[in-house]
Amino acid sequence: MTRFEWRGGPASVRFESVLEPVELTHEKDDLWSAEVEMPARLRVTYHFFDGDEHADPSNPSGAGPNRSIFATPDLEPQPHWPVVGPDEVLDVPSLRIRWNGALGRKTVRVHQGGEPVVLLLDGDDWMYVHPAVAAFESAVKNGEMPPATLVFLPTPRDRDAEYSSSALWQAIRDELLPLLSENGVTVDLARFVVAGQSLGGLSAFRAALDFPDLVSKVACQSGSFWWARDLPEHGLSLDGPAGGDTAERLGALPDLSGLRVAFDVGEHEPRMHRHCEAVEELAAQAGATVRVNRSPAGHDRAGWRHALVRDVAWLLS
Repeated sequence: MTRFEWRGGPASVRFESVLEPVELTHEKDDLWSAEVEMPARLRVTYHFFDGDEHADPSNPSGAGPNRSIFATPDLEPQPHWPVVGPDEVLDVPSLRIRWNGALGRKTVRVHQGGEPVVLLLDGDDWMYVHPAVAAFESAVKNGEMPPATLVFLPTPRDRDAEYSSSALWQAIRDELLPLLSENGVTVDLARFVVAGQSLGGLSAFRAALDFPDLVSKVACQSGSFWWARDLPEHGLSLDGPAGGDTAERLGALPDLSGLRVAFDVGEHEPRMHRHCEAVEELAAQAGATVRVNRSPAGHDRAGWRHALVRDVAWLLS
């Protein structure tokens, strides 16, 4: 059992994707607590909720101003990711590029670190919540990967629409890459890595199918391969055919011999497994070089962040 303590009024402790919320019990004065049975091998984001969301003031490991990270004792610390408190403000990359194009107005941040370019979808999370620059620089210093330039693509207002459409990648090819070049960032497509999680992982992998000359190295964590256009709620259902539209496309066995892709999905998100496994197997059958891992987490950046650095390093090896 793990004990969580909160000082204030009535509240609950809420976990990212794995466990149901647990109401805290009043002990004395302003102290409230709960003992929660945690599954083995779990790294999870959590917060206290009393009408507002709060990080755990007794936990030094934060994820932005209102989230904390907990790991069960059977897990080793994640390499490269520094412990960042909820009150700390992360430095953002100094190069800022205004991108006005077919997708509207976006602000792209760039950390210039080396020749290969890594495009991070949902880049806001990797700049403001999880210190990706520090983690990648640590991996470089440790000799696990070459110095790389990180391009942080902002999270779209409508993730469902933008990440399920090929229009994003057409705009990246025709507008963003030339804009990066104008700002001194030349993209060598032979070493260009795209990384995404959840719907971003779906988008990154499908980009390799739609634009193989653009995307040939993909780091995909918990890709939303359940997505299918003809499902209810615009494809948002995990109950449809395994692998959704992506598996259907792969069933035609396209030649993916030029693709290198690292798949990861959380041990604690079992409903995702049949969808991810279908795509993993079909991609390998189509000739892609495939690496598969399972992280001790749910649908949660607390698990994705280790996989992100590890898999980008492998793609650049």
